[in-house]
Amino acid sequence: MKLYSYFRSSASYRVRIALNLKGLPYEYVPVHLVRDGGEHLAPAYRALNQDALLPTLIVGDDVVQQSLAIIEYLDETHPAPPLLPSTPVERAYVRSVALQVACEIHPVDNLRVLKYLKRTLGVDDAAKDAWYRHWIETGFSTLEAHLVAAGRTGTFCFGDTPTVADLCLIPQVFNAHRFNIDTTRYPTIHRINENALQHDAFARAAPGAQPDAE
Repeated sequence: MKLYSYFRSSASYRVRIALNLKGLPYEYVPVHLVRDGGEHLAPAYRALNQDALLPTLIVGDDVVQQSLAIIEYLDETHPAPPLLPSTPVERAYVRSVALQVACEIHPVDNLRVLKYLKRTLGVDDAAKDAWYRHWIETGFSTLEAHLVAAGRTGTFCFGDTPTVADLCLIPQVFNAHRFNIDTTRYPTIHRINENALQHDAFARAAPGAQPDAE
């Protein structure tokens, strides 16, 4: 397997955790999102991923795009350990937490959105950073409430083993810390993150542990 990744890409981070949890070896191919205007925009990478987004997973002759699709592909082809619970309602719950991060928080803070704010709309750095923090803080407030109300957390978002919910949450907490957001205001999220960082699969997937880390 070959993973096209960038060390600080949240979506790539999710897939790296999944690959580590599954114990799957892979070749790491760095794609820098900033250097030379963004290596993901080069024709060679666009030939693999027409959206010019990360990550992209290559398995033999197959190209798999979109982090959650990649994670579910890995879970279906390498089912142990499972990244989704056993019952439909529990799977729906875990997916709801994952999608709350992947669809409600992450997209509005994506690099291409931030570039548009700054380069096209003329937003200055202070306003851009305030935008970023606003959407994480808004999202974490409701996510914290969701996790508490459901009463399903343990060491992780659902019980004591990692699921796709944690694969989405932990990279978003990393982003929050980059922008100096105090996650202790969200005690359940903060606790889950602290637990996850002690897990080898999460630690090896962290941005600072990647070969292209700066």
